[in-house]
Amino acid sequence: MSAPDTPRNTRLRPLPSIIFASRWLQLPLYLGLILAQAVYVFHFWVELVHLIEAAFGNAQALEKLVASMGYKSDVPLTSLNETVIMLVVLALIDVVMISNLLIMVIVGGYETFVSRMDLEGHPDQPEWLSHVNASVLKVKLATAIIGISSIHLLKTFINAANYDLKVLIWQTIIHVVFLLSALAIALTDRLMHPSAPAGAPDAHG
Repeated sequence: MSAPDTPRNTRLRPLPSIIFASRWLQLPLYLGLILAQAVYVFHFWVELVHLIEAAFGNAQALEKLVASMGYKSDVPLTSLNETVIMLVVLALIDVVMISNLLIMVIVGGYETFVSRMDLEGHPDQPEWLSHVNASVLKVKLATAIIGISSIHLLKTFINAANYDLKVLIWQTIIHVVFLLSALAIALTDRLMHPSAPAGAPDAHG
């Protein structure tokens, strides 16, 4: 039996080496996204603190919540009601989902386009990162965007009395477009990478 092939450790020519090294120009972009996530974390805690203060009767915190949610009522609000609580909680969920999207872009993008992180065997390695590539990342990002769009649409419907009908229609249309786009991306990925037929021999066995 011949010895298994070992990867060749060859030096790249100067121009290919420069082109390949240019992938590190993306590093400041991912570091910037980390800073953006820190801003989201700060915003999350500000809104959460306002919600807790309003629950204990702080009128100023309630006023800030109502202003940030764009909620309007015919009767002046003196305490939290179910609609305001629901809008604030949905806003917090929205921040968490966008934060998850940032993590997928930062970790998956760095692993795919910049450099390996060598996380194999690490107890905290994300399950999806073990088989991530550009195609899988696109599908996951499209799915995450649909989730974020769903939260925004639900917030709009709950507070529908304060929105124009044209806004409601366009948000619904945009959400449907996101759904169709995600289906198209998933279908394209399925056509480009068809799964092995049942009973086919495994590559490792």
